Amino acid sequence: MSARVLIVDDLFPNLKLLETKLSLEYFDVVSAMNGPDAIAICEKGLCDIVLLDVMMPGMDGFEVCRRLKTTPTTAHLPVVMVTALDQPSDRLRGLDAGADDFLTKPIDDTALLARVRSLVRLKAMTDELRNRALASRDLGFGDPLAAAAAETGLNANLLIADDRRASADRMAAALCQYHCVEVVCDPQLALEKATGGAYDVALVSLDFEGFDGLRLCTQLRSVDRTRDMPVVMLADAGDRSRIMRGLDLGVHDYLVRPIDRNELVARVRTQVRRKRFAHSLRESVQASMELAVTDGLTGLHNRRYFDSHLAGLFREATLRGRALALLLLDIDRFKTINDGFGHDAGDEVLRQFSDRIRAHTRGIDIVARFGGEEIVVVVPDAGLDGGRQVAERIRERIEAAPFTVHGGTRAIDVTVSIGVAVRHPDDAGPADLLKRADVALYQAKQEGRNRVVAAAA
Repeated sequence: MSARVLIVDDLFPNLKLLETKLSLEYFDVVSAMNGPDAIAICEKGLCDIVLLDVMMPGMDGFEVCRRLKTTPTTAHLPVVMVTALDQPSDRLRGLDAGADDFLTKPIDDTALLARVRSLVRLKAMTDELRNRALASRDLGFGDPLAAAAAETGLNANLLIADDRRASADRMAAALCQYHCVEVVCDPQLALEKATGGAYDVALVSLDFEGFDGLRLCTQLRSVDRTRDMPVVMLADAGDRSRIMRGLDLGVHDYLVRPIDRNELVARVRTQVRRKRFAHSLRESVQASMELAVTDGLTGLHNRRYFDSHLAGLFREATLRGRALALLLLDIDRFKTINDGFGHDAGDEVLRQFSDRIRAHTRGIDIVARFGGEEIVVVVPDAGLDGGRQVAERIRERIEAAPFTVHGGTRAIDVTVSIGVAVRHPDDAGPADLLKRADVALYQAKQEGRNRVVAAAA
């Protein structure tokens, strides 16, 4: 796994030592000897992970970390603080600043490489989402990265899997001030609850009686429902080899017994923040995808979506010799509604018109705004009679009740003309189908409106 590691230390020998170790493992290394230079490198996107010395003149490592983690464009970068300070209060201060982990000097090579690989892997999992979310922001869909700096990491649902009841209760007491906590003593029950529930973080003991807790960790990482849920190992100080193994297998973090209360709270908060950040990115990407294919006024699919999906449906129907009907709908005398009641009223009519059409079509039908006051409906597996029946049902529902505008103070009678066409074996493509539906719609208008005309095959 190759990644760009930024080493920040004001002592040149320390820089060269870490650079040598990481370069031998095929990491690309960049360096900075003070906080402002480190921040500048991060803001330019020149690194994937930061190894940050705490004790530096001027801006110390805690302040550098705080600034990185509160800036939306750099908050996603994993930060490992490298320090000779090893008291729980020192770790807590770093975790409060947003650090993802600590390495204590003198640095153990195995711990260094395991931690760097683990954090790089976790970052890679969100990078694609982050890039898509940034593209969405550039298209005007808001700034999804701002959530990273604003997220508190509180009010999460936590699962503690530990058969040391006294220890589990102490952890639950520390965490329940900020989160909803559930304790499970049986590893199999923990797996069932995790896969059936909605937990933000699972804390798993590695030392169940008669069961290897690392197996539960890997099961949680492999099941679809819990794959994105952070897992924190609870290990004894002498269990270093399994901690390293767990990190290699994708476990997110660990705590060593005896567990410091404040460090527990801080590490869990870090994991909750990271999970919610990734979730926010996924939601942003999903929302932008929906907006890209949705008409903003009516909530129907837009022309781009219609064109791409009609081509696929037409191709499949042709290959399988199946029927395909297309309805082209146009509100009668829509210009008089805009002229007489205003364009806001016209928009209200269009929204209600779209809602009524949607209510009388199936989930597999495509309903899209074709342009202006025209709506198109594609009905798979429907012949001419079936398409005509759908069109008549819609026409009747449009005519049946007036449309309300101006906050419900005015009512407008609305009718619709509909042209229906079906795929013909001689059609060269969807354009032929659309053209026949358009001709049928024109005929419906010419014959007096408020009617359905089905094009001859």
